[in-house]
This record gives sequence, structure tokens and C-alpha cells, in this order.
Amino acid sequence: MSTYMAKKETVERRWFVIDAAGKPLGRTAVKAATILRGKHRPEYTPHVDCGEFVVIINADKAVLTGKKLENKYYYHHSGYIGGLKKIQYKTLMESRPEKAMELAVRRMLPDNTVGRKSLTRLKIYAGPEHKHEAQKPVACED
Repeated sequence: MSTYMAKKETVERRWFVIDAAGKPLGRTAVKAATILRGKHRPEYTPHVDCGEFVVIINADKAVLTGKKLENKYYYHHSGYIGGLKKIQYKTLMESRPEKAMELAVRRMLPDNTVGRKSLTRLKIYAGPEHKHEAQKPVACED
């Protein structure tokens, strides 16, 4: 008996909607990363991009548990000497909640071509409306 290996040409991609309202940011990101990677499918193959599209709505209503709003920071570097920048998650969630969700999902995906390609299928919206109704997305149950 041979092992089945999926091919990227034969993968049929569906659309899923995840509502982040009132749910922890990390739990929502885990669910999105699993679907983007394709690990929920029986024909999952690690070296093939067999994931699906994910639309995350209400990213501004996602919650951070504990004291993470005050104690957690997003760090990035400008590339110059002394160019380390840090933004408190409280500020980040108020100004750009889509960025906070995207960072959480991106860091859960592999750092290779499969992960980068998977991230292009992630769509994040701060409010409850999205523009992907024509694709007939399925609500993702938890």
C-alpha cells in the first residue's frame, strides 16, 4: 500500500469565515493557521500547499487574556543602529487590530515558501462586513 501525496493542482480550496468577536486572539489565530496550512484535511501533505482561504471578521473585538494588553509588545527594527521600535498591544489593538491578528497567524505558519503562499489566502477585517460573499464562505465552528 502506498502513501497518498496531494498535488497542488488537485487541491480544491474552500472559503471559511472565522468570527473573532469575544474570543482570544491566539485561539482564533491557531484555528486560522490550521485551515490555511490544510492540516484539518485528511489528504494533508506537509510539503504541498493544500490549505484553504480564511476570512477573519471582527478582529477589533478579539480579546487578549490576562495583562497582555499592557505587558505584551510588538517589536520591529528599522535596520538602522538603535532602530528597535516597540508598540504596546493595547495601542496596536486600538489602531490596527488587523495587523495584530495577521502577526499572530503569520508566526504560526512555517517560515518557508509554503507558509508565505498560505498567508496570501488570509483576509482580515476589523468589522463584521467582508467582501467575499460571492465565494460562499462557510462559517467555521469552534
